Amino acid sequence: MASLRVALVQHASGLEPGANRELLAALTPGDVDLVVFPEAFARDFGEAGSDVGPYAEPLDGPFATEVGRVARERGTTVVAGMFERGDDPRRPFNTLVVRGAAEASYRKIHLYDSFGYRESDRLTAGPVRPVLTDLGGFRLGLMTCYDLRFPELARRLVDEGAEVLVVPAAWVAGPRKVEHWRTLALARAVENTVFVVAAAQPGPRYSGHSLVVDPLGDVLAEAGEGTEVVSAVLDRESLATARKTNPSLDNRRM
Repeated sequence: MASLRVALVQHASGLEPGANRELLAALTPGDVDLVVFPEAFARDFGEAGSDVGPYAEPLDGPFATEVGRVARERGTTVVAGMFERGDDPRRPFNTLVVRGAAEASYRKIHLYDSFGYRESDRLTAGPVRPVLTDLGGFRLGLMTCYDLRFPELARRLVDEGAEVLVVPAAWVAGPRKVEHWRTLALARAVENTVFVVAAAQPGPRYSGHSLVVDPLGDVLAEAGEGTEVVSAVLDRESLATARKTNPSLDNRRM
């Protein structure tokens, strides 16, 4: 495949898991290759510091199963965030599930202990290793929200062959937060000459601005603050052109 059609679903998840599962079918388009929902789409975090343990599910539970069913029904691949049961019932994993033509699961490595929040009080960090999957001739690397602030993870994924960084997020709103989100997404794309596909929860609680960035830093699609679906086409020709124009990966000396 010379190109990959992607759609980013910028829609808020609620506090009722059943209602969120129903949204998967209602919001997943059937004419794209990859559909990316935000972080914690199975159930919102709730108030800061809330116990999310009771809402954690196994990877073969109701949410992941519905993600797979919808992906098969629409002939696409769906990425969405959930809380996954682990050894500590009080501190589940913050996990992305990928189901459809590609399959993977990624447990968020960098927990959001920043800007006055303590995600590690309620969640367990995933193992420090890159998670990638292949779709339509492209290699996808998975990141979640706060991971975007850590360039070493993006570079590890690229060293494993990632050509597209997929970043579901619930990027909390606040001063400078949209600027940080956009700047970091563009930086990860430009410094690694990769596509960045970043799907966020909308305002007013979160920052919105889901966006697709190409390997030279051009924004191919961007949402506003509210509920929205944006789409773009990733093509191999622009990836090859970017890496020829800006061969920074080949020019590394460290």
